Amino acid sequence: MAFIAIIAMLSDRRIERHQLPYFLQVFNRNTDKPIGYLGNVCEEGLMLISQLPLLVKAEFELQLKLPLNDGGVQLINLGGRCLWCHEETTPGYYDSGFKLRELSAEYLQLVAALQHYFSFHPLEASA
Repeated sequence: MAFIAIIAMLSDRRIERHQLPYFLQVFNRNTDKPIGYLGNVCEEGLMLISQLPLLVKAEFELQLKLPLNDGGVQLINLGGRCLWCHEETTPGYYDSGFKLRELSAEYLQLVAALQHYFSFHPLEASA
């Protein structure tokens, strides 16, 4: 997998965690400018957290930049439509839901890794 740094960090844990140590920034693929942070993911879409409201029903070209062990970055390009946007309980932040039209293998691997990380997996008892 190309996002080894995240997987290694996630798989080295011995207790259940509920928060990532940092937020994964989401970029506008056309301008390379940050537009928000990844809130949650599923196989069909994602939730973006931003400081500005996004236009509902608009098409967006998004990009994730995953850190690699060697200091490089893996790019995951996503295209999707903003289905809804509303202000968060934290003033000045907005949640936006996206339905993705491009589902790359890299994105699906990231979704699976994050779902595994945030699932409860009891540790095996030692002898």
